[in-house]
Amino acid sequence: MIFETHAHYDDSRFDDDREELLKKVHDSGVSPIINVGASIESTGTTLELAKTHDYIYAAVGVHPSDISGLNEDSFEWLREQTDYAKTVAIGEIGLDYYWDKEPGVQEAQRYWFGRQLDLAKETGLPVIIHSRDAAEDTMQVMKEHKAQEIPGVIHCYSYSKELAGEFVKMGYFIGVGGVVTFKNARKLVETVEAIPMEHILLETDCPYMAPEPHRGSRNDSSNIPFVIEKIAQIKGISAADVERITAENAYRLFTRASHAEA
Repeated sequence: MIFETHAHYDDSRFDDDREELLKKVHDSGVSPIINVGASIESTGTTLELAKTHDYIYAAVGVHPSDISGLNEDSFEWLREQTDYAKTVAIGEIGLDYYWDKEPGVQEAQRYWFGRQLDLAKETGLPVIIHSRDAAEDTMQVMKEHKAQEIPGVIHCYSYSKELAGEFVKMGYFIGVGGVVTFKNARKLVETVEAIPMEHILLETDCPYMAPEPHRGSRNDSSNIPFVIEKIAQIKGISAADVERITAENAYRLFTRASHAEA
């Protein structure tokens, strides 16, 4: 089975056919699925999906572009959601300087990134980290909060193979999705080539980032085999080995997914 480590099936783009699509995805051999919160609101809808589907698990957290919804009350609510047996991670959290250029906003992102890293350490949960155009500050905040003591994944990895090596040394996994199939994906291809298979996870970020040959369309987890084939090609191993190893990696990181019940 394919372990999907990063999806957003609560997104409004799935409103018209969510249940039908999830059945199709599950029947195609994708299970488990981690649905990932990106705001206080979407953490709530993520938890609802986990409660109504035995093969879906929840990551609870606030994306850097949605930190306006965070305050001490909402952060306490977030902490309470970590008690749920099917909450498997804190995420997605991190820094995104692509959209947010103002120094004050970036400072707030760093603050809430650090608070959510601390929450992961407090609860013993791994983290799902989003980092875009913020490589240096991401590493700095992680080091300040001793992230090497917190297991996790760098989701939708977009930096150099050298920096990926630094994350791997800290014990982190690298999330690989549809981008690896793009013609202009040289850096990610080099990263996949350079790092051990034991540090790669499969993800979609659906409904975003559909792989070739479906680039630009609504993405879903049934497209993961295109990513598997590309990784297999880069690594010179079979698609079956990629599927097996990445699933083993995911179960090693998201330990509650092995034991939690619906």
